[in-house]
Amino acid sequence: MRAICGLWRWRHNPLRRTTDLVESWLALATLLLVLVVAPVLGSFVGSVTQDALQRTVRDQHRTRHLVSAVVVRRLTASAPAPDPEIATGREIRSRVLADWTGPDGTRRHGPASTDLRHPHPGDHFGLWTDRHGRTVTRPLDTATATTHAVLAGLGTALAAAGLTECIRRLVLWRLVRRRYARWDQAWDRAGPDWGRTGAGS
Repeated sequence: MRAICGLWRWRHNPLRRTTDLVESWLALATLLLVLVVAPVLGSFVGSVTQDALQRTVRDQHRTRHLVSAVVVRRLTASAPAPDPEIATGREIRSRVLADWTGPDGTRRHGPASTDLRHPHPGDHFGLWTDRHGRTVTRPLDTATATTHAVLAGLGTALAAAGLTECIRRLVLWRLVRRRYARWDQAWDRAGPDWGRTGAGS
């Protein structure tokens, strides 16, 4: 709104300088970019990200299988690590030596992560594997994928708006420097005659 008022004010003003007009047009263009282009760009990136992540969700749910594993013994008492694929990122994971059977019937034995807080030999827990029974991380869920897509779109919109404002400030800084340089030149020309009779002072 300020940019529009600025353009109207400088439209027929005899004191208007070229830099004043450029500054007003620059402010108006920045406003339009921030209010229109940045949200559209963010929406586009969010939509593309959503499509890609939902394809990943479908692929992972098709190729990863939840099987039942049996704890043989606990491997370590070190601090448990969170599962990076979980939406909250707070589920406790413990390392155990376990036995399980893969979806193709292959019997497996090896280290695995479990959400059991105090695993004991013989305890059962769910384990994600590929079709050959090799352990994999849990598949990405739809809600987490959507959250990532929304954050990607929002981040893109904010970054575009921030970049636009930075460019506006840079151009404005250069305009102000040029304006001050012209003032200095005008004062230098008027300086030798300042205060003399007939010099207009």
